[in-house]
Amino acid sequence: MRKNTIRLVVLLGAISVIGIILIQIYWVRKAFDLKEKQFDQTIQIALRNTAEKLAAFGQFSLPNQDLVNQVSTNYYVVNLNNTIDAKALQYYLISEFDKLNIKTDFEYGIYDCSSDKMVYGNYVTADKSIEKKELKILPKLDKFTYYFGVYFPDRTSYITSGMDNWVLTSIMLLIVIIFFGYAMFIILQQRRLSEVQRDFINNMTHEFKTPLSTILISSETLSNSDITSNPQRLSTYAGIIKEEAGRLNNQVERVLQSAKTERQEFTLNKEQVNVHALINNATESLLPNMQSKQGKFILKLNAAKHIINADKQHLTNVLFNLLDNAIKYSVTSPLITISTYNNEDYLYLSVSDNGIGIKKEHRKRVFDKFFRVPVGNVHDVKGFGLGLSYVKSIVLAHKWKIRLESEVHQGSTFTLEIPLQK
Repeated sequence: MRKNTIRLVVLLGAISVIGIILIQIYWVRKAFDLKEKQFDQTIQIALRNTAEKLAAFGQFSLPNQDLVNQVSTNYYVVNLNNTIDAKALQYYLISEFDKLNIKTDFEYGIYDCSSDKMVYGNYVTADKSIEKKELKILPKLDKFTYYFGVYFPDRTSYITSGMDNWVLTSIMLLIVIIFFGYAMFIILQQRRLSEVQRDFINNMTHEFKTPLSTILISSETLSNSDITSNPQRLSTYAGIIKEEAGRLNNQVERVLQSAKTERQEFTLNKEQVNVHALINNATESLLPNMQSKQGKFILKLNAAKHIINADKQHLTNVLFNLLDNAIKYSVTSPLITISTYNNEDYLYLSVSDNGIGIKKEHRKRVFDKFFRVPVGNVHDVKGFGLGLSYVKSIVLAHKWKIRLESEVHQGSTFTLEIPLQK
């Protein structure tokens, strides 16, 4: 699938999901507002009926206006303009709420003009098995003289409890969105893996093509009968074939080695390893390569404790990979500093170079398998993108830590944190 096609699919999918979410939020809000309006109307009807029954019970007349007043979203005041019988009030409230199927807790209070406060009240629970909650001090209203107030503490939860269908559809929508997001993640991941695979095949083809071409040309030269009369040429071409065959073998071994580390089909043969001796051997082996590029190794081996418990072969490969990268990614003459030092119970081994450096967005991915930092032409720097992936695998297998510090055009520093034996 083309990159532009995938981007279009992701964009359209994201727009669709956002649109569905906004529509769902709109209709849920509309449904809540409708339920809220119905609740308010039902409460006002119940309170009006309660007031009429109290008036009939006390044999007094109700005011013509401002009978039921909604002070806040969950607090209502009923103006009776006459004294109120508390027991009759509670009876009529429960009776009217039951008739209109209002199954929620409420608290009521009666205003006492002599003390200028809400003096009498009670908390009525819809579920009789639940203990009564602490009474809330209901606010008084200076507008009226004889009135009672009703407060609904669980108004919002009671309204939302009647929206089961909307809650169910919202949950289903959330599941669909999660599935869509996961599907998009898989598509993007597959595309990235496809690109990585394509780059790996291109790099591998290029890496294998050069030595194979050299071997083919040398073989054709050796098949010429005239070369037998020139032992020097014969030895030279035989040496070329041997060198290129060894190069091919090393490339194949690197790929197989990476596959083994990925499947964890390797075991660590730990032993006492002198890190300083290992560094000296590695730099001596790479010295001809450095001299051909007019490079230089700087050793700052300051660690007093440099004997560690590790797999010597794998640690050697780790060091060679780090040094090889430092040499390859140096634009000018390589200047590579290898330093060691101790801090508490740890040995720190650092490899610093004066190379091209790594951009911030690539630093987290340099340890990914097949990933290569873009440097223009993919064949400018040879390799499969397996070296640092192998390094990370070995570091994790030893339960060590590795840290990268890098700035563009200022070089990179890889630091191993190795615990010492106590």
